[in-house]
Amino acid sequence: MVKISIVVALYNEEENISPLIAKIDRAFQTGDIVYEAILVNDGSTDSTANEIMRKVSEKVTLVDLRRNYGQTAALKAGVDQADGDYIATLDGDLQNDPGDLPMMLNLLNEKDCDFVIGIRANRDDGFILRKIPSFMANWIIRKITGTKIRDNGSGIKLFKAHIIKELPLYGERHRFLPTLAVLEGASVEQVNVRHHPRIHGKSKYGLGRTLKVISDLILMQFSRKYRQKPMYLFGSAGVITSLAGFVILIYLFIEKLMGHDIWGRPIMLLSILLILFGFQLISTGLLVDVVIRNIYETDKVKPYKIKRVVKAE
Repeated sequence: MVKISIVVALYNEEENISPLIAKIDRAFQTGDIVYEAILVNDGSTDSTANEIMRKVSEKVTLVDLRRNYGQTAALKAGVDQADGDYIATLDGDLQNDPGDLPMMLNLLNEKDCDFVIGIRANRDDGFILRKIPSFMANWIIRKITGTKIRDNGSGIKLFKAHIIKELPLYGERHRFLPTLAVLEGASVEQVNVRHHPRIHGKSKYGLGRTLKVISDLILMQFSRKYRQKPMYLFGSAGVITSLAGFVILIYLFIEKLMGHDIWGRPIMLLSILLILFGFQLISTGLLVDVVIRNIYETDKVKPYKIKRVVKAE
């Protein structure tokens, strides 16, 4: 029997809990697939935790976080609890259709890829507040990373368990799960899935999301390239900057030998600033390198704290 773990991060989605569990159960009533639904309450201020608690069973687990840590940390908490052969993610707003997961699992096995992401081809969302920001964010991600993921923001994804468990999930990286996996060498298939309008609750997304995506993307690219070798970035920039300052000083020295007055010239002040700034960059690189080594040589700190995990006895 194949087991799939379905992780759902939830924040103030009390009205969606019962229909969500019902939809998941209907999706896996037939076939040789065993599922577990891991519902993570991300510090909700409504009755989300209580609604999940009432639904706890052999197939439904509540992971209750101490406070609101954000969607990435909540997904990480659920992934850490999952023990399925495959791990799926869904949004908790009922816009994803759990009924697409068996089809995605068949595609994953047929294509022998590492994960499958759903594309919201007929997206039932607002044009200005949802579709435009999503289009802009996906375009920016593709251009900067060189990947070809069409819908990074799609909540419905299916991974081989070890793939998603190996991904560094913290900050706001849930937006880049597919791109992160591809950049780490995972193979992907993309398939059109159903998308439904939100009926209950309020959307947590808007135009401001695009600016966050740009900031997180810069951080992700830096982390991916230099997290184990920050001195390569800071040290190289520092050496180049310092060398530029020394070249200017040599030029001024030659000017002085030729009898020209060099004192107080702006170019002299520039050379001194470049040398000082270069040494600061090198020093920064050394300090960041020490910090990174300390992180890699100590136990990893989880980006969340769990209040309780409730499973069926």
